[in-house]
Amino acid sequence: MATQAGWTEERSFSIGTVLSRTFGTLGGNPVATFGITFLFSSLPQLLYSYFIGSTLAMADRSSTVAVIAVSLGSYAVFLMLSMLAQGGLVRAAIAHAEGERASLAQCIGTGLSVAVPLIGLSILMILGVLVGSMLLIVPGVILYLMWSVAVPALVAEEQGVFAAFSRSRALTKGVRWRIFGLQVLMVVLIFLFSAVVGAVVMAGGMASVQGLARPGPLTLIFSGVSNTLFIAFWSTAQANLYLGLRAWKDGPQAGRLAEIFA
Repeated sequence: MATQAGWTEERSFSIGTVLSRTFGTLGGNPVATFGITFLFSSLPQLLYSYFIGSTLAMADRSSTVAVIAVSLGSYAVFLMLSMLAQGGLVRAAIAHAEGERASLAQCIGTGLSVAVPLIGLSILMILGVLVGSMLLIVPGVILYLMWSVAVPALVAEEQGVFAAFSRSRALTKGVRWRIFGLQVLMVVLIFLFSAVVGAVVMAGGMASVQGLARPGPLTLIFSGVSNTLFIAFWSTAQANLYLGLRAWKDGPQAGRLAEIFA
């Protein structure tokens, strides 16, 4: 409970604090955070890219139906595994807030325990944001900001799907412009890192010719590493955003949250 005092002192919301805790969570527990992200997000995508993606890219027009079917099926699998990873990263963030470490097995267990409702929540969120974006984009952005901490709310508070949406809407009220700034800042950081990685890949001649050939081992390594870093960073930031908003709105309750996973 080493960091409990830090939580009791803070009753304001700060983007800097969210980012600081995000890097602290990742750096303090790299095995669990990067491990679950790699196993359930990056690795499946790498396998798809190597064994299926290149084949589909070279498929002729007569196999369009098969291509669509495989692509949709793969997306469903990616979504399910990604939600498992996000649930596990919420567990890691809460453990870090308590001055503890969540093991990789504990993170996986948490993700598995909420995988089904998380998938339902994600589908509804994607549909809602897409419909909102069709209305001149702005409504979609507003909905995304309102629901930005619905996933950690569902995991940490054992909320149902619709209750998690309501909880996120309540927590984000009054600071959505700052949350928007945080999201933009994270996108910029990821873009800059992507540009560096892309330059290294191109300079080393590791990119596939016209993107049709199977990627080489070095390309796969760079892709796996970058995807793992991006996804872990983004998901852990959302979890710490939730913790920051909860501490601001409700007072410090990290210990009570940790009891859920006891």
